[in-house]
Amino acid sequence: MTQRAWRRPPGSPTLTQIARAADVPVPVVSKVLNGRSDVSPAVRESVAARLRQAGYALTDSGNASSPNNLIDLVVSGVEGTWANVMLSGIERALAKTGHDVVVVVARGAEPDGRDWVQRLIDRGSKGAVLALVTPTTAQYRRLTEAGIHLVALDPHRPLSTGIPTVGATNWTGGRQAAEHLIALGHTRIAAIGGVPHHHYSQARLDGFRSALAVHGLGDGTELVRYGNWGRTEAAAAVVELLDLPNAPTAVFACSDHMALGVFDVAAERGLRIPHDLSVIGFDDLPEARWLSPALTTVRQPVREMAELAAGTLLRLIAGEAVQTPRVELETRLIERGSTSPPQRSRRVP
Repeated sequence: MTQRAWRRPPGSPTLTQIARAADVPVPVVSKVLNGRSDVSPAVRESVAARLRQAGYALTDSGNASSPNNLIDLVVSGVEGTWANVMLSGIERALAKTGHDVVVVVARGAEPDGRDWVQRLIDRGSKGAVLALVTPTTAQYRRLTEAGIHLVALDPHRPLSTGIPTVGATNWTGGRQAAEHLIALGHTRIAAIGGVPHHHYSQARLDGFRSALAVHGLGDGTELVRYGNWGRTEAAAAVVELLDLPNAPTAVFACSDHMALGVFDVAAERGLRIPHDLSVIGFDDLPEARWLSPALTTVRQPVREMAELAAGTLLRLIAGEAVQTPRVELETRLIERGSTSPPQRSRRVP
Protein backbone atom coordinates (compact mmCIF):
# COMPACT_ATOMS: atom_id res chain seq x y z
CA MET A 1 0.00 0.00 0.00
CA THR A 2 1.47 3.37 -1.07
CA GLN A 3 0.81 6.59 0.77
CA ARG A 4 1.95 10.18 0.34
CA ALA A 5 4.20 11.58 3.05
CA TRP A 6 6.19 14.74 3.61
CA ARG A 7 9.97 14.55 3.43
CA ARG A 8 12.25 17.15 4.98
CA PRO A 9 15.37 18.21 3.07
CA PRO A 10 18.57 18.69 5.09
CA GLY A 11 18.88 22.11 6.68
CA SER A 12 15.20 22.98 6.35
CA PRO A 13 13.29 24.67 9.21
CA THR A 14 12.38 22.49 12.18
CA LEU A 15 8.87 21.48 13.25
CA THR A 16 9.05 24.04 16.04
CA GLN A 17 9.80 26.83 13.57
CA ILE A 18 7.04 25.73 11.22
CA ALA A 19 4.54 25.48 14.09
CA ARG A 20 5.42 29.01 15.15
CA ALA A 21 4.98 30.31 11.60
CA ALA A 22 1.62 28.54 11.21
CA ASP A 23 0.51 29.56 14.73
CA VAL A 24 -0.32 25.97 15.75
CA PRO A 25 1.11 23.58 18.35
CA VAL A 26 4.04 21.39 17.31
CA PRO A 27 1.95 18.17 17.60
CA VAL A 28 -0.40 19.50 14.90
CA VAL A 29 2.52 19.89 12.49
CA SER A 30 3.61 16.37 13.36
CA LYS A 31 0.13 15.07 12.54
CA VAL A 32 0.11 16.80 9.16
CA LEU A 33 3.58 15.49 8.38
CA ASN A 34 2.49 11.95 9.06
CA GLY A 35 -0.87 12.03 7.30
CA ARG A 36 -3.05 11.88 10.39
CA SER A 37 -6.75 12.45 9.76
CA ASP A 38 -7.58 14.23 13.04
CA VAL A 39 -6.70 17.71 11.71
CA SER A 40 -9.25 20.09 10.17
CA PRO A 41 -8.88 20.74 6.42
CA ALA A 42 -8.24 24.45 6.97
CA VAL A 43 -5.47 23.85 9.49
CA ARG A 44 -4.01 21.06 7.35
CA GLU A 45 -3.80 23.35 4.30
CA SER A 46 -2.28 26.17 6.36
CA VAL A 47 0.42 23.88 7.74
CA ALA A 48 0.98 22.27 4.32
CA ALA A 49 1.56 25.73 2.81
CA ARG A 50 4.20 26.43 5.44
CA LEU A 51 5.81 23.05 4.76
CA ARG A 52 5.99 23.74 1.04
CA GLN A 53 7.51 27.15 1.68
CA ALA A 54 10.13 25.49 3.90
CA GLY A 55 11.13 23.10 1.13
CA TYR A 56 9.29 20.00 2.33
CA ALA A 57 7.98 17.79 -0.47
CA LEU A 58 5.32 15.11 -0.77
CA THR A 59 6.71 11.75 -1.89
CA ASP A 60 5.58 8.15 -2.06
CA SER A 61 6.55 6.46 1.19
CA GLY A 62 5.92 2.91 0.04
CA ASN A 63 4.29 0.59 2.53
CA ALA A 64 2.27 2.49 5.09
CA SER A 65 3.76 0.42 7.89
CA SER A 66 7.31 1.41 6.96
CA PRO A 67 8.39 4.35 9.14
CA ASN A 68 11.47 5.26 7.05
CA ASN A 69 12.94 8.22 8.94
CA LEU A 70 10.21 8.47 11.58
CA ILE A 71 10.84 8.21 15.31
CA ASP A 72 8.01 7.73 17.80
CA LEU A 73 7.51 9.83 20.89
CA VAL A 74 5.17 8.11 23.34
CA VAL A 75 3.74 10.53 25.91
CA SER A 76 1.22 10.30 28.72
CA GLY A 77 -0.44 13.50 27.48
CA VAL A 78 0.22 16.60 25.38
CA GLU A 79 -1.35 19.21 27.65
CA GLY A 80 0.76 21.89 29.28
CA THR A 81 4.03 23.58 28.49
CA TRP A 82 6.17 20.70 29.84
CA ALA A 83 5.11 18.61 26.85
CA ASN A 84 5.90 21.42 24.41
CA VAL A 85 9.35 22.06 25.89
CA MET A 86 10.10 18.34 25.86
CA LEU A 87 8.90 17.96 22.27
CA SER A 88 11.07 20.84 21.10
CA GLY A 89 14.11 19.05 22.55
CA ILE A 90 13.21 15.83 20.75
CA GLU A 91 12.70 17.68 17.49
CA ARG A 92 15.98 19.58 17.85
CA ALA A 93 17.91 16.32 18.07
CA LEU A 94 16.08 14.72 15.14
CA ALA A 95 16.47 17.79 12.91
CA LYS A 96 20.23 17.16 12.82
CA THR A 97 19.71 13.84 11.05
CA GLY A 98 16.61 14.52 8.94
CA HIS A 99 14.32 12.39 11.10
CA ASP A 100 10.77 13.35 11.99
CA VAL A 101 8.77 12.62 15.11
CA VAL A 102 5.39 10.92 15.46
CA VAL A 103 3.56 11.77 18.69
CA VAL A 104 1.73 8.80 20.23
CA VAL A 105 -0.42 9.28 23.33
CA ALA A 106 -0.27 6.25 25.64
CA ARG A 107 -3.97 5.99 26.30
CA GLY A 108 -5.94 2.78 26.58
CA ALA A 109 -7.09 0.57 23.74
CA GLU A 110 -8.55 2.25 20.66
CA PRO A 111 -12.00 1.29 19.29
CA ASP A 112 -10.26 -1.29 17.14
CA GLY A 113 -8.74 -2.88 20.26
CA ARG A 114 -5.15 -1.77 19.66
CA ASP A 115 -3.15 -0.15 22.45
CA TRP A 116 -0.20 2.22 21.92
CA VAL A 117 2.22 -0.71 21.85
CA GLN A 118 0.32 -2.40 19.04
CA ARG A 119 0.14 0.87 17.08
CA LEU A 120 3.93 1.11 17.16
CA ILE A 121 4.31 -2.52 16.15
CA ASP A 122 1.80 -2.29 13.29
CA ARG A 123 3.54 0.77 11.89
CA GLY A 124 6.91 -0.97 11.99
CA SER A 125 8.44 1.57 14.35
CA LYS A 126 12.23 1.62 14.54
CA GLY A 127 12.34 3.16 18.00
CA ALA A 128 10.52 5.29 20.54
CA VAL A 129 11.26 7.74 23.32
CA LEU A 130 8.91 7.02 26.22
CA ALA A 131 8.23 10.31 28.04
CA LEU A 132 6.66 9.91 31.49
CA VAL A 133 5.51 6.48 30.33
CA THR A 134 6.64 3.25 31.99
CA PRO A 135 5.82 0.08 30.03
CA THR A 136 4.70 -3.02 31.86
CA THR A 137 6.80 -6.16 31.62
CA ALA A 138 4.41 -7.56 29.02
CA GLN A 139 4.50 -4.35 26.98
CA TYR A 140 8.30 -4.26 27.11
CA ARG A 141 8.46 -7.85 25.87
CA ARG A 142 6.14 -7.11 22.94
CA LEU A 143 8.15 -4.06 21.93
CA THR A 144 11.55 -5.74 22.11
CA GLU A 145 10.30 -8.83 20.26
CA ALA A 146 9.20 -6.47 17.48
CA GLY A 147 12.73 -5.04 17.33
CA ILE A 148 11.69 -1.58 18.58
CA HIS A 149 14.47 0.30 20.37
CA LEU A 150 13.44 2.22 23.50
CA VAL A 151 14.75 5.11 25.59
CA ALA A 152 12.86 6.31 28.67
CA LEU A 153 12.57 9.96 29.64
CA ASP A 154 11.72 10.42 33.33
CA PRO A 155 9.77 7.16 33.83
CA HIS A 156 7.32 7.01 36.74
CA ARG A 157 9.29 4.25 38.43
CA PRO A 158 12.83 2.87 38.15
CA LEU A 159 13.15 0.40 35.27
CA SER A 160 14.61 -3.03 35.93
CA THR A 161 14.79 -3.71 32.20
CA GLY A 162 17.60 -2.72 29.87
CA ILE A 163 15.94 0.51 28.70
CA PRO A 164 18.38 3.45 28.78
CA THR A 165 16.94 6.25 30.89
CA VAL A 166 17.41 10.02 30.94
CA GLY A 167 16.31 12.06 33.95
CA ALA A 168 17.31 14.89 36.26
CA THR A 169 18.93 15.08 39.68
CA ASN A 170 15.55 15.21 41.41
CA TRP A 171 16.86 14.45 44.91
CA THR A 172 19.41 17.24 44.61
CA GLY A 173 16.76 19.60 43.26
CA GLY A 174 14.49 18.99 46.23
CA ARG A 175 17.39 19.63 48.57
CA GLN A 176 18.29 22.85 46.71
CA ALA A 177 14.74 24.13 47.21
CA ALA A 178 14.79 23.45 50.93
CA GLU A 179 18.29 24.86 51.43
CA HIS A 180 17.24 28.09 49.72
CA LEU A 181 14.23 28.56 51.99
CA ILE A 182 16.18 27.62 55.13
CA ALA A 183 18.92 30.12 54.23
CA LEU A 184 16.23 32.82 54.06
CA GLY A 185 15.23 31.99 57.64
CA HIS A 186 12.15 29.80 57.17
CA THR A 187 11.63 27.03 59.70
CA ARG A 188 8.01 26.04 58.91
CA ILE A 189 8.32 24.82 55.31
CA ALA A 190 5.59 22.79 53.61
CA ALA A 191 5.96 20.61 50.53
CA ILE A 192 3.43 19.49 47.93
CA GLY A 193 4.41 16.30 46.11
CA GLY A 194 2.98 14.99 42.87
CA VAL A 195 1.70 11.42 42.82
CA PRO A 196 3.07 9.48 45.83
CA HIS A 197 4.31 6.47 43.85
CA HIS A 198 6.01 8.49 41.12
CA HIS A 199 9.73 8.02 41.51
CA TYR A 200 10.78 11.58 40.67
CA SER A 201 8.19 13.07 43.03
CA GLN A 202 9.44 10.97 45.92
CA ALA A 203 13.06 11.80 45.08
CA ARG A 204 12.32 15.52 45.26
CA LEU A 205 10.59 15.11 48.61
CA ASP A 206 13.40 12.94 49.97
CA GLY A 207 15.96 15.60 49.04
CA PHE A 208 13.75 18.25 50.63
CA ARG A 209 13.45 16.25 53.87
CA SER A 210 17.17 15.58 54.03
CA ALA A 211 17.91 19.32 54.13
CA LEU A 212 15.39 19.84 56.94
CA ALA A 213 16.97 17.04 58.94
CA VAL A 214 20.50 18.40 58.51
CA HIS A 215 19.36 21.78 59.86
CA GLY A 216 17.52 20.25 62.81
CA LEU A 217 14.05 20.99 61.48
CA GLY A 218 12.76 17.41 61.67
CA ASP A 219 11.74 15.47 58.58
CA GLY A 220 8.85 17.74 57.61
CA THR A 221 6.39 14.84 57.32
CA GLU A 222 3.52 16.71 58.99
CA LEU A 223 3.80 19.49 56.39
CA VAL A 224 3.87 17.26 53.30
CA ARG A 225 0.77 16.94 51.13
CA TYR A 226 0.16 15.63 47.60
CA GLY A 227 -1.37 17.48 44.67
CA ASN A 228 -1.26 14.76 41.99
CA TRP A 229 0.54 17.23 39.65
CA GLY A 230 -2.68 19.25 39.34
CA ARG A 231 -3.24 22.95 39.97
CA THR A 232 -6.64 22.43 41.61
CA GLU A 233 -5.46 19.52 43.75
CA ALA A 234 -2.41 21.48 44.85
CA ALA A 235 -4.64 24.41 45.80
CA ALA A 236 -6.73 22.11 48.01
CA ALA A 237 -3.56 20.87 49.69
CA VAL A 238 -2.41 24.45 50.36
CA VAL A 239 -5.75 25.32 51.95
CA GLU A 240 -5.28 22.43 54.36
CA LEU A 241 -1.74 23.55 55.19
CA LEU A 242 -2.64 27.20 55.73
CA ASP A 243 -5.49 26.19 58.06
CA LEU A 244 -3.03 24.53 60.47
CA PRO A 245 -2.64 26.27 63.86
CA ASN A 246 1.03 26.90 63.09
CA ALA A 247 0.84 27.48 59.33
CA PRO A 248 3.95 27.30 57.17
CA THR A 249 5.68 30.46 56.01
CA ALA A 250 6.96 28.83 52.81
CA VAL A 251 5.78 26.15 50.37
CA PHE A 252 7.86 23.99 48.04
CA ALA A 253 5.73 22.68 45.16
CA CYS A 254 7.27 19.73 43.30
CA SER A 255 6.20 21.24 39.95
CA ASP A 256 5.64 24.75 38.62
CA HIS A 257 2.12 23.75 37.61
CA MET A 258 1.25 22.92 41.23
CA ALA A 259 2.89 26.17 42.33
CA LEU A 260 0.17 27.94 40.34
CA GLY A 261 -2.33 26.43 42.77
CA VAL A 262 -0.39 27.94 45.68
CA PHE A 263 -0.57 31.37 44.02
CA ASP A 264 -4.32 30.90 43.52
CA VAL A 265 -4.95 30.27 47.21
CA ALA A 266 -2.69 33.11 48.28
CA ALA A 267 -4.66 35.51 46.08
CA GLU A 268 -7.98 34.25 47.43
CA ARG A 269 -6.83 34.78 51.02
CA GLY A 270 -5.21 38.13 50.46
CA LEU A 271 -1.72 36.80 51.18
CA ARG A 272 1.15 38.63 49.57
CA ILE A 273 3.86 36.55 47.89
CA PRO A 274 6.58 36.51 49.13
CA HIS A 275 5.91 38.88 52.06
CA ASP A 276 3.33 36.60 53.70
CA LEU A 277 4.17 33.32 51.98
CA SER A 278 7.25 32.27 50.04
CA VAL A 279 6.70 29.86 47.14
CA ILE A 280 9.22 27.79 45.21
CA GLY A 281 8.49 25.44 42.31
CA PHE A 282 10.26 22.81 40.24
CA ASP A 283 10.79 22.66 36.43
CA ASP A 284 11.35 26.28 35.35
CA LEU A 285 8.61 26.16 32.74
CA PRO A 286 7.67 29.35 30.82
CA GLU A 287 4.79 30.10 33.23
CA ALA A 288 7.31 30.46 36.08
CA ARG A 289 8.41 33.76 34.51
CA TRP A 290 4.86 34.86 33.68
CA LEU A 291 3.69 34.92 37.30
CA SER A 292 3.76 38.07 39.40
CA PRO A 293 6.03 37.92 41.25
CA ALA A 294 8.04 35.60 39.03
CA LEU A 295 8.45 32.13 40.52
CA THR A 296 11.62 31.00 42.22
CA THR A 297 12.07 27.44 41.02
CA VAL A 298 14.45 24.54 40.52
CA ARG A 299 15.35 24.34 36.85
CA GLN A 300 14.94 20.88 35.38
CA PRO A 301 16.66 20.87 31.96
CA VAL A 302 13.67 19.32 30.19
CA ARG A 303 14.68 20.38 26.67
CA GLU A 304 18.23 19.07 27.12
CA MET A 305 16.95 15.83 28.66
CA ALA A 306 14.65 15.26 25.70
CA GLU A 307 17.39 16.05 23.21
CA LEU A 308 19.73 13.59 24.92
CA ALA A 309 17.01 10.89 24.97
CA ALA A 310 16.38 11.31 21.23
CA GLY A 311 20.10 11.26 20.46
CA THR A 312 20.52 8.10 22.50
CA LEU A 313 17.68 6.45 20.59
CA LEU A 314 19.25 7.33 17.24
CA ARG A 315 22.51 5.75 18.42
CA LEU A 316 20.68 2.55 19.37
CA ILE A 317 18.94 2.41 16.00
CA ALA A 318 22.31 2.86 14.30
CA GLY A 319 23.60 -0.20 16.17
CA GLU A 320 25.77 1.61 18.70
CA ALA A 321 26.05 0.36 22.27
CA VAL A 322 24.92 2.58 25.14
CA GLN A 323 27.23 2.08 28.10
CA THR A 324 25.43 4.15 30.75
CA PRO A 325 21.95 2.78 31.59
CA ARG A 326 20.83 6.01 33.30
CA VAL A 327 21.95 9.60 32.81
CA GLU A 328 20.84 12.40 35.14
CA LEU A 329 21.23 16.03 34.11
CA GLU A 330 21.89 18.64 36.74
CA THR A 331 19.16 20.75 38.33
CA ARG A 332 19.78 24.38 39.27
CA LEU A 333 18.03 26.84 41.57
CA ILE A 334 16.62 29.89 39.76
CA GLU A 335 15.95 32.64 42.27
CA ARG A 336 13.22 35.11 41.36
CA GLY A 337 10.70 37.18 43.28
CA SER A 338 8.47 34.63 45.00
CA THR A 339 10.79 33.88 47.93
CA SER A 340 12.08 36.13 50.70
CA PRO A 341 12.80 35.96 54.45
CA PRO A 342 9.70 35.31 56.57
CA GLN A 343 7.79 38.40 57.64
CA ARG A 344 8.97 38.37 61.23
CA SER A 345 12.62 38.66 60.15
CA ARG A 346 11.75 41.83 58.23
CA ARG A 347 10.68 43.72 61.34
CA VAL A 348 13.04 46.48 62.34
CA PRO A 349 13.51 46.93 66.14
